[in-house]
Amino acid sequence: MSGEGDETHEIHVRLDHLLAERDMTLAELAVRVGVTNVNLSILKNNRAKAIRFTTLMSICRVLECQPGDLLTYRPVASRSKPG
Repeated sequence: MSGEGDETHEIHVRLDHLLAERDMTLAELAVRVGVTNVNLSILKNNRAKAIRFTTLMSICRVLECQPGDLLTYRPVASRSKPG
């Protein structure tokens, strides 16, 4: 398992894809969700360490999507394997 300082994430955010599908800007989403543009940008660029469920619910409500549409899991191939 990775340490807390590890910057490799296995959860990826598909916010840019969903925004493009809905012809919506990050700034518009920020206003409608009630969070800062900077915080959504951090999320969109996969630099977030966590997301509040209330924020996730608001994003899903505004984008009319499910959490699984927004978040994907991609295992990191460079993890050491037993053997």
